[in-house]
Amino acid sequence: MSYYKTIDGVKYDKEILDLADKLTAGQGDGRLSVDDAGQLLEAVKDGGTYTDIEKETMAYVRDNYQWTDAADEWFRTEIRKWAGTK
Repeated sequence: MSYYKTIDGVKYDKEILDLADKLTAGQGDGRLSVDDAGQLLEAVKDGGTYTDIEKETMAYVRDNYQWTDAADEWFRTEIRKWAGTK
């Protein structure tokens, strides 16, 4: 099983993309909420470092998925705080 998913020649973290897909499927308005953002943050933090592939993946998720304004702001703040300690 691959840990990566390649889209347009760029390698991304498959686990994070799968989670974003799961969080935006089904009920709700298809946007990522603050709670969803928390789950995405945990997926990023699971390896203990913020890798370049994770950074690319989160940039892709920010650009290609709908976020609530609160979720977007919360995630950006939290990832900055956490990444600053790494």
